[in-house]
Amino acid sequence: MTFPNLTVFGHDPWWLILVKAGVVFVFLLLTVLVAILVERKVLGRMQMRLGPNRVGPFGLLQSLVDGVKLALKEGLIPAGVDKPIYLLAPVISVIPAVMAFAVIPMGPVVSMFGRSTPLQLTDLPVAVLYVLAVASIGVYGIVLAGWASGSTYPLLGGLRSSAQVISYEIAMALSFATVFLCAGTMSTSGIVAAQHGTWYVFLLLPSFLIYVTAMVGETNRAPFDLPEAEGELVGGFHTEYSSLKFAMFMLAEYVNMTTVSALAATMFLGGWQAPWPLSMIDGANRDWWPLVWFVGKVWTFLFVFIWLRATLPRLRYDQFMAIGWKLLIPVSLVWIFMVATLRSLDVTGVGPGLLASLALLAVVLIMLRRNRTRRREPEPAGQPYPFDPLAGGFPVPPLPGRRPHPEVPGDQDIGIWEHNGKSIPLDVVLSRGSDHDV
Repeated sequence: MTFPNLTVFGHDPWWLILVKAGVVFVFLLLTVLVAILVERKVLGRMQMRLGPNRVGPFGLLQSLVDGVKLALKEGLIPAGVDKPIYLLAPVISVIPAVMAFAVIPMGPVVSMFGRSTPLQLTDLPVAVLYVLAVASIGVYGIVLAGWASGSTYPLLGGLRSSAQVISYEIAMALSFATVFLCAGTMSTSGIVAAQHGTWYVFLLLPSFLIYVTAMVGETNRAPFDLPEAEGELVGGFHTEYSSLKFAMFMLAEYVNMTTVSALAATMFLGGWQAPWPLSMIDGANRDWWPLVWFVGKVWTFLFVFIWLRATLPRLRYDQFMAIGWKLLIPVSLVWIFMVATLRSLDVTGVGPGLLASLALLAVVLIMLRRNRTRRREPEPAGQPYPFDPLAGGFPVPPLPGRRPHPEVPGDQDIGIWEHNGKSIPLDVVLSRGSDHDV
């Protein structure tokens, strides 16, 4: 059963709304617990080790025990923090992550406690914009956590995260524009209904690839986990957090992973609709079966998150920002222009052959343009960069026979090495090695 409009929403009694909200919250909590365990198990197998296998049968209680361990740890509050904001930041991170799931369709209309109700908490004419707005609020928890900690490295992690989320939320929103053009609606249930024949992952493959890249950057997951790069920032924005406050940041991260995975399934993989060839079975998209297909699609994306973490190394920050601003956003804009043009031509009756030719031509032009910009003229070989070990006041003892270069005014930027009665520039000595090599 599909949703022709939004009239099926808004008729549930208050107790049923509370039950559905509680079910969504419990579903997210259980998904987080299972995802942490599965991630550690899968990472262990991919890295040729066992993973957790001590607590409970086959290590199944490891996530629960870790949560209890965090709760029993002492909640330290460092001196010099802005205490109200410091305590509020984890809450700001968790609440928007849970709220975004309110408009995700998990199934069609079913019978629950004798009442017909959709497997969705609510829906809006601009439901996708609601998800983007709520997700953008979550970054304030990270930024405020870094700022309120009163420490350098958490502050740098918070600043990185703000720039990261702004960059990749733009690309994420642009990837949705083509879905809106094809579906004719911003309602999540309407977008699922519009994919009854063909999923948008096949029609809008560039948008899907852009969204998958952007959702990894949006959730601060490897290889885009720059706000919490352990080697540079000692944990990033949550360095000064412990106990349940630290656990709330981890909860927010995994709930965000579940939300963006559910949104990807809704926007591009037909939502709760059964995949082919299961969709050919009568009754595959009725009753409670669609919930199984939806959960399976969500876990497919969660596995992709885990796979990327085990496979790819962390990017440098300049590379990461270049991907967002120089690749994803320009490609998204070009793709939106192409889809809007083809959509307009299709309305006027232009054949599909011409549409495919125009699309192929545009892709070829883009690839040629990228290859041309990559070709650069070789830089002429110049003199080696002058290096002075005494520049900047570093405590390097002066070399014997060293004196200022006659052609360089001021301080000793380039020195002269006196060797066997010869005056040799110091940069030449340093570039060639020892005096015996000279």
